[in-house]
Formats: sequence, C-alpha cells, structure tokens
Amino acid sequence: MKCPASRLLLAVGALLALASCATIGPPRPPSLDLPKPPSDVRATRKGDHVTLTWTVPTVTTDRQTIRNVGATRICRGTDAALTQCGRPVGSAAPQRTTFEGQRVSATYIDVLPSDLTVKPAGFVSYGIAVLNTGGQTAGLSNQVRVSLAPTEPPPKDFAARMTSQGVVLSWTNTIPPSGQDSVRYAYRTTRHPEGGQQQTVVGEVPAASEGNLTLTDSSFEWEKTYEYRIEVVTVATQADGHEIQVEGGDSAEVKVFADDVYPPAVPAGLQAVYSGEGGQSFIDLIWAPVTDADLAGYNVYRREEGTAPVKLNAQLVKAPAFHDSPLVAGKTYFYSVSAVDVRGNESARSEEASERVP
Repeated sequence: MKCPASRLLLAVGALLALASCATIGPPRPPSLDLPKPPSDVRATRKGDHVTLTWTVPTVTTDRQTIRNVGATRICRGTDAALTQCGRPVGSAAPQRTTFEGQRVSATYIDVLPSDLTVKPAGFVSYGIAVLNTGGQTAGLSNQVRVSLAPTEPPPKDFAARMTSQGVVLSWTNTIPPSGQDSVRYAYRTTRHPEGGQQQTVVGEVPAASEGNLTLTDSSFEWEKTYEYRIEVVTVATQADGHEIQVEGGDSAEVKVFADDVYPPAVPAGLQAVYSGEGGQSFIDLIWAPVTDADLAGYNVYRREEGTAPVKLNAQLVKAPAFHDSPLVAGKTYFYSVSAVDVRGNESARSEEASERVP
C-alpha cells in the first residue's frame, strides 16, 4: 500500500518539529541589570583633595550590555577594608556608556575633613558602588588606600627672577617644626613651558629654620617662556620604615621669559709675546678659555699709545689664541679680548696686555 505524498510530508515535518523541540532549554531568568563593579578604581591625593577615577561599566553581572548606569556612590572609611558602603560621602552623576566598545572614564573629587588629616601613619580606604537606573548595585569596586599624613599650604610669596646664572626662585619658609620624627617637609618646584602640559621637577629644598629660601634653575632653554609653581611635600615614615610622600596644594604660577641678555664671562690671563723669524715680526696672544656653555668665540682688540681699541678679527676667534701680524718696529701695542655667546651678547674687554716691537 502506497502513502500519499501529503501524508509523507506531514510525517517529516512532525519529526523535524520534535527534533527542534529537543534543543530548547529551560527559560532564563530576567536580567537584574546590575552593572558589573569596576576593578580599576585609582586614587591620587593633593592637599586635602582626593581624586578618584574609574572606568564606567559597560556590562552587567550576567554579561548583558548596558547603555546607561545610574548614580555612583562614593564610599570612604578608616578601616583597613570596606565591607559595605554604609553612609556614602558623595555621589557621582549617572554616566552613559559608549556604543563602540570605547572606555569611558569617570572622576570624583573628595575633600578630606581636617580632623582626618592629622595622622602621619593613618590611611583612609575608598571604594565605589555603581547603581543601575533602579538604584540597585552589585556591590563595591576594588578598594584603594590613601595616606592621611598632614600637608602644608604653599608659600604665598613665591617669586622668580632672571639672572645670568638662570632663574632664581625665592620664597619664605613658613613651616614650623613638626615635632614628630616620622614627618618632614620639603619644598618642590616644577615648571612647564607656556602652553604646554609637561611638568619638569626643578628641584627640592628641605624645609629649614631659615626664613628665606632660594633655588636656581639653569636647565631651561633660552628665549622661551616658562611657568613655575611650588608645593610642600610631606614625607611620612611608616612603622616599617617605608616612606610615603603626599603632595600639598600648588602655589599660584609665576611666569618668566628666559631672555638671554647676559654676556659671557670676561676673558682673563691675557698674555702678549713678541717673536721675529725670517725678517717678519708678529705677536702671539694667549688667554684662559671662557667656560660658558653658550660661548661662540672671541673678539681681539688692539690699540696704540693714545688711540682707541680697534677690532682685529673679521670672524669670531674660536680658540683662546691669536697671531697678530704685520707690525711696525719701535711701536708698543696694547691688546684686549672679549667673549661672545651664540646670541651675540659680548662681554666687557679683558685687562690689557702690551708688547713692544724692537
């Protein structure tokens, strides 16, 4: 007996339906839409301000993509570790995530109460809790610890002036002795070129009993404008001997244009020696070399009795020596030398050296 084609097709369809039904699992519970807690929270302290940064979550705890997250609770405690947020010290506004997988950073600045920042060996712990739009959270992020060592404000009379040796920075020390062996202070100065962001540490000066302190910066480039700042750094020694540095607040910036209008040092030790060979006479000059880093060369001047000095060289003399010829017999010549830098600043002339031609 033959089966009609329609019955055969129905049987095959039923078998396929049964096979597909066999692969369906139990239904998944709905997502709670809880943002996955951040694991990259970082903290930096400057004065009484603690800056927290982290990456805004883009997935939930069950690996679902989220487009928006709710507010972020800022948690702070003096215990070694936070077990719960308790009463938040602040809240960051809700953040929107990206659609192309880019990382979005969030920032929050917490101001430490003055009654906390008096413990050289103390620490405060931070963590954050990111909420969903319904106000729920999956828990705390990683935790970071920040030193509670006391900091000092920067000097109010910080100043800078140009000299031939460099930029001289000056200020008045106003930090009283800490009275604690575990705490010491230092003044740290930094600079950056005008319009630039790269900070260069110029140097550090320990806080001392003297009222007036100075520091000279000679590592800059001439003909550029720089902005200088100063801060007080607290160095706190922990019980295990480890040192922790905490930066205080920055002073107002001081702007300086490094205009090189300063000539090199005046040459010294000039000597003049007559020589005569083969009927020709000449005078050799030698002097101590000038050691300025931007020295370009020397000018040599000569005069006779009762006349003004005249420059002998058309181009700068590169070495500290000069050969003068021809000369007139019976005359006395007076010589002097000056130094010139790469920007054309010329020093005063040296003391004269004289020599008589027989």
